[in-house]
Amino acid sequence: MVNAGEFTGLPGGVAVSRLCVYDWPAADGVRGGTPHLHLACSEAYVVTGGRGAVETLTASGHEVTPLAPGTVAWFTPGTVHRLVNDGELRITVLMQNSGLPEAGDAVLTLPPEYLTDPETYAAATTIPAGAPEAERERIARARRDLALEGYRALREASGPEALAAFHRAAVALVRPRIAEWRQRWRRGALAAAEATGRFLDRLADGDAAHLAEAVVQAEQPVERGRFGMCGRLDVYGSPLRGPR
Repeated sequence: MVNAGEFTGLPGGVAVSRLCVYDWPAADGVRGGTPHLHLACSEAYVVTGGRGAVETLTASGHEVTPLAPGTVAWFTPGTVHRLVNDGELRITVLMQNSGLPEAGDAVLTLPPEYLTDPETYAAATTIPAGAPEAERERIARARRDLALEGYRALREASGPEALAAFHRAAVALVRPRIAEWRQRWRRGALAAAEATGRFLDRLADGDAAHLAEAVVQAEQPVERGRFGMCGRLDVYGSPLRGPR
């Protein structure tokens, strides 16, 4: 059990990244990122500059949400989303569970033949950390374009089965990592919620001891300009693995 004064992560166990959305044109003429979904985490966008939109696909259908400075948009697990850059779109991304969306809780909308097993999927999505920048950009663009093929097929499908099949394939891909994810949740969001409960118990008893344990923290990005799914990322906190 984490003591009340031990959890010092961001409020609620969230994580943040700064995102410069790709301006690479795709086959449909739209500039932007790679469509994907998260299976366990919600995600929020705080738009800080530029213009664009987020396209979303759920069992309820396809929607387009405009993004402009000051917009805050968020979506729950299972929402296929694609960022569109209409001009210098800049976003601060808020992620549940200590950044789990950047640590594996994401599956790209690749065509079905790439979703058959973790090895096949990884071969199509992994960007080698030590590769030259030009090679990393090439891979990021190639996987974006491949994911757009699957995304278009999902949008154009006549019934719900194609999206349901993608959901099943995504779950099968991430199942081997659920125990690892559960530990991240316990150390982060759950620990933060439990700490609040203990603070409330102390306050109800008139106990102010935890106020003397107050801390202040600040940090700079630990990684700048990473090739992610949606754009170039400045990442805070411990370096995170995953295809973002």
